[in-house]
Amino acid sequence: MNKVVANVSDAIRGIEDNMTLMLGGFGLCGIPENCIAEMVKTEVTGLTCISNNAGVDDFGLGLLLQNHQIKKMIASYVGENEEFERQMLSGELEVDLIPQGSLAERCRAGGAGIPTFFTPAGYGTEVGEGKEVREYNGKPHILESALLADFAIVKAWKGDTEGNLIYKGTAQNFNHVMAMAGSITIAEVEELVQPGELDPNFIHTPGIFVQRIFQGENYEKRIEQRTVRER
Repeated sequence: MNKVVANVSDAIRGIEDNMTLMLGGFGLCGIPENCIAEMVKTEVTGLTCISNNAGVDDFGLGLLLQNHQIKKMIASYVGENEEFERQMLSGELEVDLIPQGSLAERCRAGGAGIPTFFTPAGYGTEVGEGKEVREYNGKPHILESALLADFAIVKAWKGDTEGNLIYKGTAQNFNHVMAMAGSITIAEVEELVQPGELDPNFIHTPGIFVQRIFQGENYEKRIEQRTVRER
């Protein structure tokens, strides 16, 4: 089945106010830059965004934060965004901080149809407050629930017209699990090819999980902090 849409505008069709979105990527690596930029233009608001991080002030989800389009962030690392910090401390933004492994597993569980699971991560901290505790192998575990989204928006290195995706490097960390957990999954790719051109042994997300795909453009490939050593 050909799942290609004409452009980014068609790809995000149906994203409305107050929806829950999953957005893949790790830091600024493998984030769906084109879709985020297009959502800024639509001015959709009241969003709940599930992502590993909140971008930086002028890039990634930071653009939606600047435009006050995000109502709630569910994330694990948010230390590079001053506007995020300001909105959180002022009470403008609702925030749910989750240990990174728990966040990944909650997304994976949603895609796998597993409603809850127990993990030791977060026990004895604010993360575990009010959650059921059970002991396994002599260690306390807290009950965590799966995460799902109205739309999952991911970025892949390569994809084919049937929605099969290959990620590159650390872009694998959240894109794959989130692609499984959206009612509608949108994939933007750096290179779009025909069926059969991708080696099936290297496909990370099978096309069954993807409903829309398009070839993006003008990727900046930023990094959060460039550190170099003196010569």
